[in-house]
This record gives sequence, C-alpha cells and structure tokens, in this order.
Amino acid sequence: MFLSIGSYAQKATVSGFLIDSKGKALENANIAILGASGTKSDKNGKFSIQIPANQDIQIGITYIGYSTIIKTFNLKPNETASFSLKMKQKSHNIDEYRHEVEGNRGDPMVKIEPKLASNFTSASGSFEAILKTLPGVSSNNELSSQYSVRGGNFDENLVYVNDIEIYRPFLTRSGRQEGLSFINSNLVSDIKFSAGGFGARYGDKMSSVLDVTYKEPEEFAGSFTASLQGAAMHIEGASKNHRLTYLTGVRFKTNQYILQSLDTDGSYRPSFFDVQTFITYDINEKWEIGFLGNIAQNKYKFIPETRETDFGTINESLQLTVFFEGQEVDQFQTYFGAISNTFTPKEGVELKFITSAFSTLEDEKFDIEGAYRIDELERDLSSDNFGDVKFNRGVGTFFDHARNTLDAYVLNAEHKGKKITKNHTTFWGVKYQHEFIDDKLSEWGFIDSTGFFIPSATTDSIGYTTPSVQGEELLELNEVLKSRVTLNSNRYSAYLQRSWVWEHDSINYTFNAGIRSAFWDLNQELIISPRVAFSFEPNWKKDYLFRLAGGVYYQPPFYREMRDFEGDINKNIKSQRSYQAVLGSDYNFEAWGRPFKFTTEIYYKHMENVIPYEVDNVRIRYFATNNANAYAAGIDFKINGEFVKGVESWFSMSIMKAQENLTDDSFTTYLNSDGETIVAGFTTNAIAVDSFITEPGWIPRPTDQRVNFALYFQDYIPGLPSLKMHIALYYATGLPFGPPDNHDRYKATLRIPPYRRVDLGFSYLLKDANKEHKSKLIKGFKNIWVSAEVFNLLQINNVISYLWIKDVTNRTYAVPNYLTSRQLNLKFHFEF
Repeated sequence: MFLSIGSYAQKATVSGFLIDSKGKALENANIAILGASGTKSDKNGKFSIQIPANQDIQIGITYIGYSTIIKTFNLKPNETASFSLKMKQKSHNIDEYRHEVEGNRGDPMVKIEPKLASNFTSASGSFEAILKTLPGVSSNNELSSQYSVRGGNFDENLVYVNDIEIYRPFLTRSGRQEGLSFINSNLVSDIKFSAGGFGARYGDKMSSVLDVTYKEPEEFAGSFTASLQGAAMHIEGASKNHRLTYLTGVRFKTNQYILQSLDTDGSYRPSFFDVQTFITYDINEKWEIGFLGNIAQNKYKFIPETRETDFGTINESLQLTVFFEGQEVDQFQTYFGAISNTFTPKEGVELKFITSAFSTLEDEKFDIEGAYRIDELERDLSSDNFGDVKFNRGVGTFFDHARNTLDAYVLNAEHKGKKITKNHTTFWGVKYQHEFIDDKLSEWGFIDSTGFFIPSATTDSIGYTTPSVQGEELLELNEVLKSRVTLNSNRYSAYLQRSWVWEHDSINYTFNAGIRSAFWDLNQELIISPRVAFSFEPNWKKDYLFRLAGGVYYQPPFYREMRDFEGDINKNIKSQRSYQAVLGSDYNFEAWGRPFKFTTEIYYKHMENVIPYEVDNVRIRYFATNNANAYAAGIDFKINGEFVKGVESWFSMSIMKAQENLTDDSFTTYLNSDGETIVAGFTTNAIAVDSFITEPGWIPRPTDQRVNFALYFQDYIPGLPSLKMHIALYYATGLPFGPPDNHDRYKATLRIPPYRRVDLGFSYLLKDANKEHKSKLIKGFKNIWVSAEVFNLLQINNVISYLWIKDVTNRTYAVPNYLTSRQLNLKFHFEF
C-alpha cells in the first residue's frame, strides 16, 4: 500500500547529501519513506524529503552496488533535520565486477564501472573492449580498439578525457599496428557512454560519445600488471592538505605473442609505449588548476616469410602459398598536453578554461614482395591424397611499396561552464581550434599473374625498321598514390544546453534541450545543431522509465574525409548531416531476490550529404564527395543483473539495417549482336549494338551488420568467491565487401562470413586487502590477482578482409585474411 506524503497535515523535512568512499557525489540515489513514495538525490548528491511530524518514520536510502541505509526520525512540525552520510559499497569481494551504476536514468549517457573495464578479458587489452559488448556497438576485429555504433564508422565516435576531445592516428591500416589506446584504465574514475541521442554539450559527430574522467586521488596508492601482452604501472597520491593530487601511468605493450597466431609466418616486432600524467593543484578553495599530459611511441616492424591459406568451397577447395621478401616499418608518435583552470565562484557554478595541444608524427614504410601459387586441393574423401595439392592453378607475384609520412597538430582553447539550480542545470561553452596537417603519400603496387613483369602494351620491336614509330611500352601498376598536401584551418564552435528535472503527481520528469553551432573557415560552412531529450518515470507498481531523444547531428569533415583514393584534397566538401530519433525504455525488476534491468531502444537515422567510403581492416578510405544519402534503423536490447548473486552479467542484441544511395553511380552495360554482355578481355564478339543504363539504388553501407549479439557472464565458486570466471561471447553477421577494381561502391554487396568469438578468463585473488596475510613477501600489497585467459576459445577463423590475386587466365580470387587463433595469456596484478 502506498501512502501520500501530501495527505499529512503536519510535516517536517529531512535533507542532506550522499557521497561515496572517495567523496564523490552519488546522483539519483533513492530516498523514500518505507512503504511510501520518495525522491532522488541530485547531481551534487543533495536531497530533501518531507515526512510526517510527531511520529517515528523510517527512511530508506538505496543505490545500486551500495549497502541500503535505514534511519528512523521523529521530528516536530516544520523542523528540518540534516542527514548526510558516506555510503559503503556492498561487501562481496567482487566490486570490481559490477557493470553499470544507476546514475540519472533519464540521461542517455550510460555509466560503466571503471574497475570492470580495466579487468575485461580481450586480445587487444584496450580500455574500449568492454564497449563492444554493449547494445548498438559492434566490431569484427579483436586486435583493434575501434568500434562502430549503429551503422556509423570509426571516425563518427567522440571520445573525451577530462572534457578534452581525443584523436586517433591517421595512417593506421590494420589492428596489429594500432598499439595502445589513449585511455589508461588504471587512471579512470568515471565512464559514460551514449550510442545516440546525446546532448548539445557534446561535439559534432553522428554516432556515439565516450566521456571518461580521470581520478583525483585522496591517498597514496598504485598498481603493477604484467602479462604475456606487456606490462603497466601506475601511482597516485595527494599532499597532506589535499591541495595537490597526482596520477601517473606507464604502459608497455607488445602483441607479438598474439600476432604469431596469424596465418602469415614471420618476425613480428611490435613495441608500444606510453606515459600519462594528471596533476591538479588547488590554488584556493575556488580555483583549481590541472595538467593532463601524454607521450606515446608506437612502433611496428614486420618481416614476413611465408603464408599458407586454405579457402574456397567443398566443390572448389583451393590453397594459396606465398613466399615473401622485404619488410614493413611503421612509427606513430603522439604528444598531448592540456592545462585546465576550474573556478567555482559560488555554490552551483563552475567555470572551466582549457587549452590543449595534440601532435602526431606518423611514418609508414614497407617494401614487400610476394611470390604466390594457387593450387587446387584433392576433395575426394576416398582418396589417400585428400587435402593434398591436386594440381596448380597458376603462379604470380605482387609487390607493395609505400613511403608515407604525416605530421599534424591540433591546438584548442575553450571555455565550458555549468550552473546548477534547484530544478535545472545549464551548460554552455565556446571553443577555438586550429589544425595543421602536412601529408606526403607515396605508394604503389602491382599484381603479375604470370610470374613475369609484362608491359601493358602489346607492341614490340619485331618488324620495326624505324625505332621512332615503335609504340611506348609501360609497366602498368594497379594502384598509384602520389601527393603532398599541407593544410591550415580554424574551427569555431559554441553550445548552450539546459536540463530540467521535476516531479508531478509522483511522476519524475527530465527534459534536456540544447543547441550547438560550428564554423570552419576552410569550406566557409556554418552548421547549427538542435538536440532535445525527454524522459518520464511513471508511478507504476513496476519500475519503468521511458525516453525520447532526437536532433540534428553533423559530422564536419576532418582530414580523412577530404582525401580521395588518389590522395587529392576536396576543400569544398561539406559536413554530413543526420536527423536522428531514439525511443527507449528501461525496466528495473527483481528475480530470485536480485536486481535486474531490461533496456530497449528503437532508433532511426536519416543522413544527407553523406561521404561514401570503403573499409579495409581498420583503414577507412573516403570518396571525398558529398554524393550520397543514407539511413540506419534498428532496435537494441540489453538485460543485465545478478544472474549469479553479487556479480553483474549482461546480454545484448542489436538488429540493424544501414543503406546508402549514391547519386552518381549509374553504369552502362553494352550488348553485342548475340545479346551477350560485353566483358572487356573475355567476350569474343566485343562489338556493341545495344546498351542500357542501370541505377544501383540503395546498397548496404560498409558497416551494415544486420544482427549483433554479445554476452558477458561472470561466476564464482560458492564458498570461494576469490576464484572467479568470466566469459565474453560475440556473434555478428558479416559485413559487406566487394572487388577493389575502380572502387565501385555498388559492387560491394558480397558478405564476409559472420564474426564468432569466445574469450574465457579465470582469476584468483591471492591477497585480499580486507584480510591479514602471514607471508612477509606479499604483506605489503593490498590486493594480488593472478589470471589465466584463453582468447578465441573455440578456435574460429574469423575473416577481417581479403587479399585479391589473379591466375594466368586473369581470374581474380578473394583470399581471406584471418584474424588470431586460440591463444593463452597469463596476467598478474598487484595493488599497493
């Protein structure tokens, strides 16, 4: 039975604020009279609730992942009692495995537990790996930290660290080159993520936003991690008066062990290293200055030797064998620094001034020659030679050469503000950004299917008595890129957003409205982007919340979008525009006496001025023209909760369709007198007598992954919670691909096989901070974990891309490039 607070004649008030063990405000905690409706804490952890006077009233305070508080009050009429407390996390010895905290349910930004992100089992070891298990997020490359969201590509995702936008390398073309993600999971205190419908205070991208905040520690602590993939260490601390805090992390990664499982044998010598630091100093109670710095040195050296790949079908089983000469040497150096000044002139007002600089020096060099042979295998099951080479289809050679360099820096100066009042919060900001890019491209390649370098012209010297009339003979290269580009440009942007939170008739409402604008002096384009979101939490017996968000989202072109396949720059290119609508709900419920949440979101994106592109591994190559319209529509589901008591697990599934229509991709088909389609080099009668024009219409986008499923499940042995198991399972239908010739988008309607992968991890807590230990060797550590991880448990050969080769008949084969096979990783983690 529910009681109505408004029915009491005489009232009193209980107010206060809630914080966690680190002093951080707990937003959206539930505060209620037992058996009656209640209220929630605001962004500062503050709350106020009215209770009946002159009687014992029990107030309950709950927050996911924290112990419930029940307090009894007996107040006089109109009396106000102050009740503030520091809430404690539930003691299961498994806090690091919580997935999601409740936060503000009306906010499209989902909060993720940082400890879980740092302990997540993945071959890449990147912070972003956990995102790939969330609804709407997909990736078919375990070596890469990149991800696509609801039909967008890697470039359409915003990433912020401490309110500063982070950039990814430009020249990276495969996941094995990537190295370290910018975000160091050991330094993180707060994670927010949105797959769509985010507010105007976040930048101009069309897909998602990841907002990460680094710690401001209160005491000295640190950690050290070592595994077969590398090592990491961090320290943190604060001065005695807590005016100075420091946080520093060092990481070294080498995925040499993982890369040895690829189907190309050779010498892999990757070396990835970075140092990050975050320092804050309180000049006085109202002024804090901070510095965030990062230096990263990523080096990748590869000397291929041989490759053997089986492909084809049961009726045509083939084998490619390649013998290599040459090497690849890549270097990616990035430098980042930011200084922030934060002022709080009065309670509820925050003014932040940020200046930052980002610099990247990228160098890509390779000369790789491959002598290959294509063999057909014996497919007769009764033959003693089943699976062996039956006969040779052809031999050939390919050669790839590159000398690419890119130097770029981005300078920013911005102001961000926030004002919190009783019922609403206002955000505003202005930003200036200067960009400089110096790019030099020099790469070419050829494929010779006969084993000889044959010129493209058919003429020769036989029969010529006058050399001056002999035709010119050239060696034709299948791809040549030669360009040198230097760009200087400036961008200006501003935003204003207000959020309202109120309650009426025991129904909680949230409404966000904002607008942002941007101007780029290179193409003289001004964009204006309004965004709104509304949610309400009805006072039903079942705990539902409904959300509706939408707006206009732009994708201003950066350097990658401006450069076409020949390396030329289109300075007149315009921003891509997306009209988006998201309708969602979440339902909190209990099963087996434990909490669960079921979330659903339906979305639709209509896109204009779209810039078509192709994806090869993680390399995105744009057509550099606004010549397409597109759409993406789908539905996302997720259920998460304590399937095993005390630990969080979740299942997510996404169904999506993403297509585009190029306005200028029509083509002409020519017919001969026999009614046959004329194919150059194949049709004997090549005299055209008729023709017709075909409009391809709507075709799949490169990220059109129709079904995506992910599972993350955790368990522990009853009575021995120190021994834990966690498993991550992925399934995603195949992405579109097509032949590389002429880059005709309408031909990219073939599908890569589905991506299927299972990663399994076991961890054991050797030393618990809450327990005394007799061993002097480990007594000085708070926690010690040892973990064993099995990557690609089911040994599935997932395809990331294709190598295109030809035989002597000029027939082209798409040979799959497989990802990593089963590997074992051992990891030790020490906290002090």
